[in-house]
Amino acid sequence: MYFVHPQIRLNKEIFKEIFSWFLAKPNKKDLEDKLSFYFPNRKIIFTDMGRSALQIIVENLNLKNSSILMPAYICSDVFYPFLEKNNLSPVFLDINLGTFNIDIEEIEKKISPPIKSIIIPNIYGLPNNLEKILSIIQKYNLRIIEDCAHSFGGKYNEVYVGNFGDAALFSLYKFFPIITGGMLVCPKSWEVDLVETSFSFRDILSFLNCFPLCAYLFKKFSKSIVPKMVRKEKAEALGRINNISLNIFSYFFNDHEEKLAKRIQLALFFQKELKNLGFKTQESTNNIFCYLSVLIPKDIESQRDTLIKILRKYKIFATRMWYTPIILNPEAQKKYNIKLEEFPSTVEAANRIINFPLQNFYERKDIQKMIEKLKLALRELKK
Repeated sequence: MYFVHPQIRLNKEIFKEIFSWFLAKPNKKDLEDKLSFYFPNRKIIFTDMGRSALQIIVENLNLKNSSILMPAYICSDVFYPFLEKNNLSPVFLDINLGTFNIDIEEIEKKISPPIKSIIIPNIYGLPNNLEKILSIIQKYNLRIIEDCAHSFGGKYNEVYVGNFGDAALFSLYKFFPIITGGMLVCPKSWEVDLVETSFSFRDILSFLNCFPLCAYLFKKFSKSIVPKMVRKEKAEALGRINNISLNIFSYFFNDHEEKLAKRIQLALFFQKELKNLGFKTQESTNNIFCYLSVLIPKDIESQRDTLIKILRKYKIFATRMWYTPIILNPEAQKKYNIKLEEFPSTVEAANRIINFPLQNFYERKDIQKMIEKLKLALRELKK
């Protein structure tokens, strides 16, 4: 079974560790010291979610009630409420289909006096040309928020992402099979108060979802019930990561670099195989995400959702992550007077995106099996 969400492959070693994850007190200081290698001269704060880190950044940079540059191709569920809550007026930028990231040529054309900041995501773990972006932004004295939700451990010119802006946010649970968790990287002068969080029913579901069998059962039998439970129980207050999640993160972080290097190599092989099948792959040699995001061939674009359903029969749980970005949200379209013809690449990405699993523990043989099943699914689609 192949899943997009980070998974735990159960074995004797992991089975023994599970008890310590639930019972031991995490050593936050030791973990922060290890992370200081990635982010020298920065403060590291663990949060309950990446969006909590984003809220802290906006408050500390005094960005409320201002305008902000951001990609048109970005998560609606997170960013539309975020914009509303902080009375932020977005100025959207189209993307480059070769990278999924901001079309850099649009930035300077859309900068105006009300704009105080820019959000720069490394979408699907693919790093931006940060040097070029910064050379533009610094002329206008804009605040830079690095959205590294998809890029923990990613580098640009051998410097870890998260070090280029005023502050950065990370979503740890997108990279590690933890229950929940985010991370804020910010100036050392920032003082942040967060509420303590404890283990909840929502966390039990999240933890079970880290095991392939449970994830399979959830996806097969709980399509409507579980998501409603999770959303209903989500806390409003900005909180810290819970201790169990921090323990799990600490365990899997120990060999993260080794796994990352391996995943980058597997992604290159995966990209080559998908390209041979007509998928459009991105211009990247360092895919670090646990998804491999590509565009479905244009001749079967209208059948993208059908292909994903067929793949599930073969136990490949590909997704359509960001198939409804913020500019396709009807409420956002009305509120911000969005004209879709101004964002052709974003609309095309939303219509053609498909995200394949790329787990930490995959071997080349796992990719080969997925490719063979994908070939079967494509034949079935074209019957």
